[in-house]
Formats: sequence, C-alpha cells, structure tokens
Amino acid sequence: MNRKIGMAGSLICGISVVLFAVFMLAAFNFGSYFVCMFLAIGFVLMIGTFAHECEPDRKAAANAAAVFAGVYCVIILLVYFAQTTSVRLDGLNEQATRIMDYSKSGLYFNYDLLGYGMMALSTFWIGLTIPGNGNADKWLKRLLLLHGIFFLPCLVVPMLGIFSSGDYWAGVIALEFWCAYFTPVCVLSYLHFMKRS
Repeated sequence: MNRKIGMAGSLICGISVVLFAVFMLAAFNFGSYFVCMFLAIGFVLMIGTFAHECEPDRKAAANAAAVFAGVYCVIILLVYFAQTTSVRLDGLNEQATRIMDYSKSGLYFNYDLLGYGMMALSTFWIGLTIPGNGNADKWLKRLLLLHGIFFLPCLVVPMLGIFSSGDYWAGVIALEFWCAYFTPVCVLSYLHFMKRS
C-alpha cells in the first residue's frame, strides 16, 4: 500500500507539472491554477511516503519535510482555490482584485511564492533521508537537495517587489524552468517507489 501511495503521489505530481507547463505557455490561467491544487496533494503523498520509508536515524529530517509539505499544501490550496472561485466568479472590487488576483502580483501571489518556498524546504529535508543507492536514487537525492535552494528566492523576491511590474512572460519563463527542473524529480521518485517491495 505505501509503495502504491508513493507511486500515485509521484505520478500526480509529474502529470500536474507537465500540464502546468503546457497551460502556462497557452496562457490558460484557470487550467494552471486548477492543476496546482493536484500538485500540492500529490506532493504530500510523495513526501509522506518518503518520510515513512526512511531509516530511524533520519526521522527528524523526514518529519520536518512532512510538516513543510503540509504547510505548502495548505497555502497552495488556499491561493488556487481562491483563484478558481472567488477571483474568477465574484466580480471583486478593485482593491480586493489587487490583493487576491494572482495575475496582479499582489498578496496572494506572494503567498504562492511562500508556499513554494515551503515546498523547497520540504524537498531539501526529504533529500537528506534518501540513502542514494544506485544512480537513479543518487540523482533524485541531488535534485531534491538542490531544489532546497529555491527557498531563499521564494522568501526574498516578494520582499523586493521584483514581480510588481507584472511581466507575464518573464514569470512564464521562470516557471517553465522550474517545471523542467521538477519533472525529473517526479519521474525519479516514481521509479524509486516502483522498485520498492
């Protein structure tokens, strides 16, 4: 059962990341927002399975990863549920739109970056739990640990107001780079769990 949960979580993450990349290029915002909710759910399943299977002397790192994954999931679900419901349907006034509409680079955009910062912390801590036996797991471990670097930009960029200009395509390029980075993490995670008995 645990193996299947890990495989399912990795698969959900991988499909969500690929769809997110396609929807971003197509400027289909609703689709981008919608799949990110599934990415968050799949990520929790994936990290939870990694945390379950780790060695006892690495449980503190695994627990930290699981908590950061949960924080990421909550923030992302709140941000994108708001985008697909209240922002899209309710005809918000100008001030509320500036705060809630992700495309305006306001408060909810900043929350989104904070959420992905929590995801980066989660991948770093879970990367510490993977023993790295075999080439695939060594690459997985490296990618997870390096992904932790994204925490600092996700934390600092909103404070600097870099995206306040709202340049859509600059954001798309950054997110496409992230998708190209994270897709192999999902694939290698799926292969990792598939090999487990």
